[in-house]
Amino acid sequence: MRAVWKGTIGFGAFAVPVKAYSATEERGITLHQVHETDGGRVRVKRVCEVDGLEVPAAEIARGFPLPGGDTVLLSEEDLAGLPLPTSRSIDVRGFAPLEQVDPVYFAKTYYLEPEPAGTKPYVLLSEALRQSGRVAVVKVALRQRETLGVLRVRDQVILLETMLWPDEVRTPDFPFLHEDVDLRRGEVKAAVNLIEELTTDFAPGKYTDHYREALDALIRAKIDGADVVQPTAAEQAEGVTKLLAALQDTVKAAGAVSKAKTAAAKARQARTAARKTAAKPRTRTPG
Repeated sequence: MRAVWKGTIGFGAFAVPVKAYSATEERGITLHQVHETDGGRVRVKRVCEVDGLEVPAAEIARGFPLPGGDTVLLSEEDLAGLPLPTSRSIDVRGFAPLEQVDPVYFAKTYYLEPEPAGTKPYVLLSEALRQSGRVAVVKVALRQRETLGVLRVRDQVILLETMLWPDEVRTPDFPFLHEDVDLRRGEVKAAVNLIEELTTDFAPGKYTDHYREALDALIRAKIDGADVVQPTAAEQAEGVTKLLAALQDTVKAAGAVSKAKTAAAKARQARTAARKTAAKPRTRTPG
């Protein structure tokens, strides 16, 4: 794994140097958007909606759109001046029971590994959290954004769970919430009994992604049946044509050079012969 962040866990005089690693990864099969007629990859370009031109990365900035259509441009200097807490510290603000933290707030999970010098205080914090049954409520800056989070323990490893802010969790407003639904006591009891009968220990390993397995089997079947397209075939044919044309041009150029050299050599020979003829003494015939 590659560390995505380095810093410290700190509160008061307590500081533990750690490295953060992404604890999860998606294993879905990636499907590209392609041109149906030839299988060519369809690329997305950054195009300015004002002039219709593609924008190079060096000219891309960040801005806030106003209701009237105007835009407030924000430079890197503007953003650097904002009161963002240090990006190298996980600031512990307090502790709370894990059951009081609704999982809907959780955004992403990171493993925290101690630096060699911080191993003992790391293990001390891990054991204290485990025995207390609490999580540490923290604030940390990741990717230019202040994030709420909790530290919890899993298999002796401290995990950083980044969280959404309260105003980022939507409030459901469905019609049934405003209706009086008549439930009979026997119906509720029967449902509870059914849940209890089907309750087992959670073992994530026994669940599999059937869709991914079926999609992988479908792709392999098409490969085995040669049901594929070659989007680069036209490009390869065009490349061969260009190569042959270039070779022909080279041959022609070489021929022209050779002819020019031959003509130049003949001209030199002619000039040399002419000079030699002019240099010969004339013989007079006695009269």
